[in-house]
Amino acid sequence: MRTVVALGGNALAPGGEATIAAQRERIEETADELRTLHEAGHDLVVTHGNGPQVGALLRQQDESDAPERPLDVLVAETQAQIGYLLQRALGERVDASVASVVTQVAVDPEDPALDDPSKPVGPYLSAERAREREFETREVTTPEGETAHRRVVPSPEPTRVLEGERIETLAADGAPVVCAGGGGVPVVEGDGIEGVAAVVDKDHTTRLVAERVGADALVMATDVPCVYTAFGTPEESRLEDVTASELREHLESGEFEEGSMRPKVEACLRFLEAGGERAVVAGTDDVAAAVDGDAGTQIRPG
Repeated sequence: MRTVVALGGNALAPGGEATIAAQRERIEETADELRTLHEAGHDLVVTHGNGPQVGALLRQQDESDAPERPLDVLVAETQAQIGYLLQRALGERVDASVASVVTQVAVDPEDPALDDPSKPVGPYLSAERAREREFETREVTTPEGETAHRRVVPSPEPTRVLEGERIETLAADGAPVVCAGGGGVPVVEGDGIEGVAAVVDKDHTTRLVAERVGADALVMATDVPCVYTAFGTPEESRLEDVTASELREHLESGEFEEGSMRPKVEACLRFLEAGGERAVVAGTDDVAAAVDGDAGTQIRPG
């Protein structure tokens, strides 16, 4: 059985703490779950988010006199960083040669999203510091409920995983593969390949990876145990076993927030529509149980 597991960037950096020590501790715990799947006979392909990690690099860049590095380079740096930590942790637990692939994804140069920066990245800024910056910023609310400003960048739809064939070949060898970190490095294709100052949603790229490698199951591992309706309200309710059509009704009614559960639900539905057998949304600590059908939100075709 071939299983693609997407690990959320926030789930790997609890509380947004992107220190190597904090990430390593969390990744060690996650690797135990992945080892259980590998030992049960799953060919594993693992993707991951990188929001807190890119944010930490942007903050360091903002606070120092070091030469500025383009956003596509920062995405590649964090892919290598997290991929290395996952590669080491998994390599210590499985009898296989784990591979980590720095991954590029093509985006359409005509995608309207490229002209509409909407994805907040990097540190929180005061209004005065935001005015001094050369990049576009937007007013946001901090986790403490205060008003601040953050840089915003485009978030276009990925259309193709450039290293897809190589990832598919590695997956066929039966050893775990780590790839598509942070949604991949966004590039546009023409006479050559050019990096784009944007971020791609990890969940949508994971769906492309799952389709390319012929995955039987797609698992979205996050920092909540399942999909909820009316999340955070007194009417909050768990979704444990749903069909794709039932989940789509919730999606189209505006149930899930953009930048949170919505892209995960969209990716799961598109995976099933493309012929996938099963999609799951579960907590990072419940990945193995969720694949067995004993945790998370189980999404079936139909």
